[in-house]
Amino acid sequence: MLPKSVACLETSYTVKMLAEFKQWDVASGCHTDNTYMYLILVLFKLGMDAMVLYLCYRKRNTSFLSMCSLSIILADLVMVFFIASIFFLGPERYLASLCFFLSNASATYGALPLPIMCLGLLDYCLEDTSLGNQSALCKFLRNVVLTLLVWMLAVINPFGSVNSDLIEVDYKKGITFIVCELEESTLLTYMIVGLFTVVICIMLPFWSKIPQWMEKAVRLSDVSKERVNPSKMLFTSTNCTETKIGEENYLEETIQPCPPLWASLTLSFGTFWMPYLTVTVACLIFGFDVPAYIAVNVLWLECTNSLLMGLVFWTKSNRQEPYSQLPENVCLWHIYWHLSKGTGQQQLPIAVFNPSEGKRKTLLDV
Repeated sequence: MLPKSVACLETSYTVKMLAEFKQWDVASGCHTDNTYMYLILVLFKLGMDAMVLYLCYRKRNTSFLSMCSLSIILADLVMVFFIASIFFLGPERYLASLCFFLSNASATYGALPLPIMCLGLLDYCLEDTSLGNQSALCKFLRNVVLTLLVWMLAVINPFGSVNSDLIEVDYKKGITFIVCELEESTLLTYMIVGLFTVVICIMLPFWSKIPQWMEKAVRLSDVSKERVNPSKMLFTSTNCTETKIGEENYLEETIQPCPPLWASLTLSFGTFWMPYLTVTVACLIFGFDVPAYIAVNVLWLECTNSLLMGLVFWTKSNRQEPYSQLPENVCLWHIYWHLSKGTGQQQLPIAVFNPSEGKRKTLLDV
């Protein structure tokens, strides 16, 4: 079970919540110990983060946010090791140790979102400058140092200001809780609710046209992939060939009406990340509070990565060609840029990813 929010105390960046460790019912003599559930929680988070990292592995590069993803995986491993070790201290010591570790961990994770978003945006904005034209090794070392600095500041900052003492709460007559004060990241909550609201508000006026735009984006993506690897077409049947010719003729027509670029890129972002945003907002609405050491994960980081990359792509793309200095991402920015321009089949992008540079280049056929 997740920590129960018995009471909350808001600060500028965090919300305090009380996590239940043990419960006693004097009348019935019932005793409930929930401490082992916290180990299950961090194990679940580690597995989820590892799965997300694996699914996005082909898009790994030396960017700052990629280093942050790897660092969160390592931090999850450290949490699993320490929490598992705490249970060997004995019943008289492990509760206080667990509270100390979780309260400081939640404060540390809660301090990560703001510097990560600022440095991640700065990293992408510098891609086409002299600082961004460094070798892959220099970028890697620079981003490793920045990642370590962010973690050092996040770890040092909460010490001395975090309440890591166990608290005894008399909930009802004869019922007593042993709880620990944890933090929930308000900044992360505001960000997710804001993103969900913005995507809904932007897409609502175009609601009836979204299926048509997505269908055309899929066609553009399929034809682009086939032109990158035409050898796949050698073993298709005559019927499939006729189908592809029909699709190409369809794409040669001007896409009307074309979505605005900002709406097209929002659709690209929402297509992939709207399920995550919806589930998170639903948890907030139903009062399913999550401490910062669980909420700040690789899934949130990849969503933030797509958001920052989309903003940079939107501001730096021009009317003639899309911006091509960004790493590859799960959102198909280039495809949706061509969708907004009504691109025909002759102008479809060919995506080339150079592992040594860690960038995705787009070539246009003429």
